[in-house]
Amino acid sequence: MGKVYLTGAGPGAIDLMTVKAARMITQADIIIYDRLANPKILETAKKDCELIYVGKQKGKHSVPQDQINELIYQAALKHEKVVRLKGGDPFVFGRGGEEAIFLFNKGIKFEIIPGITSAISVPAYAGIPVTHRGVTTSFRVVTGHESPNKKISQIEWESFLNDETLVFLMGFHNIGLITKNLMEHGKRRDYPCAVISKGSTPDQEVVVSTLENIVEDSLNMPTPAIIVVGEVVKLREKIKWTY
Repeated sequence: MGKVYLTGAGPGAIDLMTVKAARMITQADIIIYDRLANPKILETAKKDCELIYVGKQKGKHSVPQDQINELIYQAALKHEKVVRLKGGDPFVFGRGGEEAIFLFNKGIKFEIIPGITSAISVPAYAGIPVTHRGVTTSFRVVTGHESPNKKISQIEWESFLNDETLVFLMGFHNIGLITKNLMEHGKRRDYPCAVISKGSTPDQEVVVSTLENIVEDSLNMPTPAIIVVGEVVKLREKIKWTY
């Protein structure tokens, strides 16, 4: 029986992966990886490492989560070192907690290797700090995609009115709903807003606009993309350093 390493791959750029994550990739007997993990990372795996893709995207879940859990478990029964590679950080909307609990219940040893979350790193690559002295003292990271099986949303839109910076992950397909809800609950229509597509990679694209106009201005941008709402977006004019 082996050990599972629930590993964050970082935001996209291969050199933003942690040293420990990079080391485990080279040692893994099997890597079970997501869509958002940079495929170039897999090129560093040893030649006999088994690679299994379990990526998810809107409307196309290659493997349901319960099957992924079972797949990780079965891999741990056969291999000494199992790397479960997830984009960003395993615990920031990565369902790493669910996988860890499943492994605990099965008596499988596991270790968490944190990754740099796209919630802070992607805005940074776009020249947008999520906090800035004199502008904002806090930020909130919100899922932009809730399970369609939920009868009641857990997103309390009315509580966002006084939030200084909002970062929505996995929300681009719902950007119209997100901006509509924010404005209906009191956010100014001219409140600064940005969409960052394929952040930290050479294909990064950034659109800066307002809550009222961001939907139209960001049409057809490729995913993955994150949405940043807040006065900090204006700082991109001076802090923009790449792409």
